[in-house]
Amino acid sequence: MADDNEQPPPPSPQPPPAGTHQAAAGPALPATIRRQEESQKKQVSSLSEFGTRFLANEDDVYNFNAWDNVEWDSEQETEALEKIAAQALKKVPDELRIKYDEEAPQMWDQFYTNNQNRFFKDRHWLRTEFPELFENLPRDQSTRFDVFEIGCGAGNTVFPLMAEAADANVFIHACDYSKVAVDVVKSNPAYDEKKCRAFVYDITSTTPPDVEPGSIDVCICIFVLSAIHPSSWRTAVSNIHRVLKPGGLLLFRDYGRYDLAQLRLKGGRMLEDNFYIRGDKTRVYFFTTEEVQAMFEDGGFVVEQNAVDRRLIVNRARQLKMYRQWVQGKFRKPLDAAT
Repeated sequence: MADDNEQPPPPSPQPPPAGTHQAAAGPALPATIRRQEESQKKQVSSLSEFGTRFLANEDDVYNFNAWDNVEWDSEQETEALEKIAAQALKKVPDELRIKYDEEAPQMWDQFYTNNQNRFFKDRHWLRTEFPELFENLPRDQSTRFDVFEIGCGAGNTVFPLMAEAADANVFIHACDYSKVAVDVVKSNPAYDEKKCRAFVYDITSTTPPDVEPGSIDVCICIFVLSAIHPSSWRTAVSNIHRVLKPGGLLLFRDYGRYDLAQLRLKGGRMLEDNFYIRGDKTRVYFFTTEEVQAMFEDGGFVVEQNAVDRRLIVNRARQLKMYRQWVQGKFRKPLDAAT
């Protein structure tokens, strides 16, 4: 899996009021919003206190294309709640909700059949947001660093990671529950079975993944859990916990509550509270940091980071302000945890 509109921004990101952490996605979003966050390599983490661009004076808003950590006022929050209340007046009928749940893998197969590897931009921001991926990588053959990406999509994490860690002894296990997505990864000229294994797997399955328990140093879960039904989060987190080594790390980034993409959705898209169906029939949930913290703490993880990544993106030509929000976190499996 992967997610439509997934992104971490160029100079930096943003969210809104309640909660503490990030989001994004929806049917027909303009191209400037759809992939902007993935299109440039950031030099400083969006969550860093240093090197980011802050809007101190509202009169300066159109001087730059993006501003970091722009807080909402009470009027904006009230407007957001009103939009969500209006969405809830026309929810997706029960029979269609069941259909979308049962056919979720087929919808992602269709997505990748239509888009192949052209929709998402490569995540060249990985080193900036998740430096843990690149710290102390083994350079000889005596030790191997194992990475497991859940929801690898078309390989937009796999291939940038392989390129950046080319001289290290790193092996990437990459799964997706879309067979078409896995085939796209395998057909990439950069795919090397000596460095990577892509395979079909549904992280919500009660059958554990074909990865040795307690063997993974870092798991990557970027814009994935938002695509599955909330009732399946516990199973997904359990499967991730199982494959990590004691002391292993999960890197998480996903859509946040009140993101522009959530508020732009019209009636007839809401499946359940904060859970929607897009125009391409893929699903998306918009998280709060409280939900994310509870999900991973209940799954046996220690929270090292759980924050809202806020960004105000500006279209200066059209004088438009677009508020984006994502949740980003780092969660550690305790050293004394059983596999």
